[in-house]
Amino acid sequence: MIDVVDLHIHSHYSMATSKDMDLEHLSFWAKKKGVTILATGDITHPLWVKNLKDKLIDLQNGFFEFDGVRFVLAGEVNIVFEHNGKSRKVHIVIAVPSFEILSKVNEKLSQYGDLSIDGRPTLFIKGEEFIRVLKSISPEIKIIPAHIWTPWFGVFGSKSGFSSLEECFGSETNYISALETGLSSDPFMNYIVRDIDSFTLVSNSDAHSPQNIAREANVIKDVSSYEDLFTVIENADNRRFLFSVEFFPEEGKYFGDGHRKCGIGFIPERPDREVCPVCGKPFTYGVYHRVMECANWKKKERTNKKIPFRYTVPLKEILSSVLGKGRSTKTVSVVYDKILSDFGTELNVLLFSNDDELSEKLDKKVANFILAVRKGNVKKEIGYDGKYGKISLLEEKVDLFDR
Repeated sequence: MIDVVDLHIHSHYSMATSKDMDLEHLSFWAKKKGVTILATGDITHPLWVKNLKDKLIDLQNGFFEFDGVRFVLAGEVNIVFEHNGKSRKVHIVIAVPSFEILSKVNEKLSQYGDLSIDGRPTLFIKGEEFIRVLKSISPEIKIIPAHIWTPWFGVFGSKSGFSSLEECFGSETNYISALETGLSSDPFMNYIVRDIDSFTLVSNSDAHSPQNIAREANVIKDVSSYEDLFTVIENADNRRFLFSVEFFPEEGKYFGDGHRKCGIGFIPERPDREVCPVCGKPFTYGVYHRVMECANWKKKERTNKKIPFRYTVPLKEILSSVLGKGRSTKTVSVVYDKILSDFGTELNVLLFSNDDELSEKLDKKVANFILAVRKGNVKKEIGYDGKYGKISLLEEKVDLFDR
């Protein structure tokens, strides 16, 4: 069995999330997308945890089930601390295999911040101490720094990040299970950075609404348990970890440098362009800038634990472009549901169907768009400073990194 795994989402108890981020909608959309193993999100929030306890069925293998979908108890926290005279804010995904362990985690973490305020709580604790606290509770707790390059909350981010993992997590760095690339970077970009060679890269959706589940994900064979899942991930077992599902990083909202309110976004060719010509304030340095900075502005690829990856563009985004209608319109939804009735799931359409099947069952323009995405034959309008980029068709492939 091929499992599609998304380990980072949020519930409706997180700020700026859809009210539909509940188990009913999550399982409904997981099945439409083709996700078989999904994070619960927000495992530190007391009301969400109560809801999970009431509704999930314990499968006795570290997974829980709701309406045919397996769930992992996993959520994101924001740790805040001062280092070298600078305030640092780092988002981290944690996963646990049982409610018993989760109860101990939340009892301990409540000493560092109010867990009831937000589904992604702010905890005033240093990175090294954070890992040490969790490992003292159980070695089965898994720790994944989230969207590691984003400016404000990535461990390497330009606004409050670090130059190395050891600078943030100290002697506990080796307990990290994997690193999450985030929407604004892909594995190839990470491969050029020397200091993360020993870590597996994973990709997750960080969904704030159900329809965004699996916009990035991980495709793994025959996952039998929580322990099995993380063994495959930590060992970068490419016999079973088949590939990750990726945004084109240029589409991510923090890829380029720029100022959203000034309408200026660009890909830096050198590190010394600092001030916006419109307002005179410093630019928000994007993910590309930070990756290149950490790679000393050299694009030479390194080894890393290489798992293959494939790009996708969400099907509703493709339909919106082809039909000239908004993603949330009835026109797009009707066509979307018709396509899923023929293919089963969205990821079957985007990734697993063959070229002939696409050409046979889909409108020619839709099929051509999907095939172009698979080949990387697309035009990329970059995202920057919180503004998403845009992917459209292009006759000739142009690629910043020559992937």
